[in-house]
Amino acid sequence: MDDVKKAEEIFKQFKEHSISEFFKKNRQMLGYSGKVRSLVTVVHEYVTNSLDASEEAGILPDITVEIRELGEDKYSVMVADNGPGIPKTYIGKALATVLAGTKFNRYMQQRGQQGIGAAGCTMFSQMTTGKPIKATSSTGTGKAYSCEISIDTVKNKPIVNNLEEIDEKFRGLRVYGEFADVKYENSDRGVLEYLRRTALSNPHMQLKFIAPDGQESTFVRAVDRVPERPKPAKPHPLGLAINDLLDFAHTSESRKISSFLVDHFARVTPNKVAELKEFAKALDFDKDPRQMSWDDAEALIKAFKEVKWIAPEASSIVPVGEEQVKVAVKNILSPEFMNVVERKPKVFRGGIPFVVEAAVAFGGQAGKKTESGYEGSILRFANRVPLLFDSGSCAITIAIKSIEWRRYKIDMETQPVSVLVNVSSVHIPYSGVGKESVAQEDEIIEEIKLAVMDAARGVQRYVSGKLALNSETNRYKMIMRYTRQLSMDLSNLTGKDEKKIEERVSALVAKHYPKVGVGNNADADGESLAEPGEDTATEGEEQEE
Repeated sequence: MDDVKKAEEIFKQFKEHSISEFFKKNRQMLGYSGKVRSLVTVVHEYVTNSLDASEEAGILPDITVEIRELGEDKYSVMVADNGPGIPKTYIGKALATVLAGTKFNRYMQQRGQQGIGAAGCTMFSQMTTGKPIKATSSTGTGKAYSCEISIDTVKNKPIVNNLEEIDEKFRGLRVYGEFADVKYENSDRGVLEYLRRTALSNPHMQLKFIAPDGQESTFVRAVDRVPERPKPAKPHPLGLAINDLLDFAHTSESRKISSFLVDHFARVTPNKVAELKEFAKALDFDKDPRQMSWDDAEALIKAFKEVKWIAPEASSIVPVGEEQVKVAVKNILSPEFMNVVERKPKVFRGGIPFVVEAAVAFGGQAGKKTESGYEGSILRFANRVPLLFDSGSCAITIAIKSIEWRRYKIDMETQPVSVLVNVSSVHIPYSGVGKESVAQEDEIIEEIKLAVMDAARGVQRYVSGKLALNSETNRYKMIMRYTRQLSMDLSNLTGKDEKKIEERVSALVAKHYPKVGVGNNADADGESLAEPGEDTATEGEEQEE
């Protein structure tokens, strides 16, 4: 009896909690850990929302970010865009309801995924300063309005106050918030670097940044075209787990497993179903998918692996694009040389398609300056969004560091090299809610590695050619030092004009060193210094790939 009373006493404390309360106590999961990182997280959430909204409306984004220092470790952040704006009836839910938004329920590529970001900013402002977020918006029709927004964390509900129409003509959204326990720092982990990298992966964006000291930085639009909108995607059969398949089947409205497969998954046709039947003979394909058992799903998953599949549709994913990457890298890094590679779509766990883009840039403003010279840098992106933190556990970092760079005549410890990788997918598998690190999925790591090695081969040819040219130049200069003395001696012996002899000797030397004086034989678009048809792939590289 005493044990029963103890259990009853314990469970009197049993209580349900809202998702807002959970994140209030675990703010580090949203990226609010460390003062510099917390400020970057605020800017990141608002800027990515502005980019997504503008692109979906077919608008070339113009974004302004202004940060002001209000006191010790206290700053205001204002982000304004020219997007479609937010209607009055949705402003509270959009900016102050955790797990609410337009993104989570759509199986398509987007920067944001969970519907947490903007609400997290509202909660962080409320937690650190006790102040609401101020929003001003206009959809371009009717009057603009302004309001103050806070969040009821117990109920995960928005609180909208002082809603009023204002006499202002514009289209878009302006958000203003005050945040404490944050710090502005001009470093490779700070706001300015985050925005620089955002401009690198979004060349269609125009962005103006006003720092706390009043200094303005403008990232000029390099591409006058809104990126194509990705189309909603279906999961690909490869990569599906048994539980994934059961979740889809038990909510399906199809009457048969055969029609369920055609209706719900990419690249599945009636002919492909006929092939699957050969590998899953014990399964009744006329069965109601809602009655599918674990054994049925397991048999199908095994059959999926036996059939040859076409790669996922590229229309569901819109990467930055090879030409756009070149333009952006030229604009931001001005390298001597770069090579860009875009891989074909692949799938990882859950049947989710993804595409990897990689660029290796050499010289110019690539890499990082150090006291002793240079070192290589890794620029990580997911769906065009820069990833500044948690680099050590990220699939991108792990893949890049696993490459034997010496094979490509590249030294990541001493040379000005930047390696850029962007992973695009309908669902990026982040390793945390803060979305700063791509999870270590084997398929993604392998694709990143192959893409970077492919890009590095082009740079290898350039570096090899540059080294050869430097060696040839040094030999040419050494020989030319003696041409004058040789001309004088020949003139004394033959009695002929010294200047004419020197001209003929110089021409003879130059004939043997034709590349010297020509300069760089490659431009930043990726033209190789190697001779046509020259294969510079190192021994054993095919085995690695």
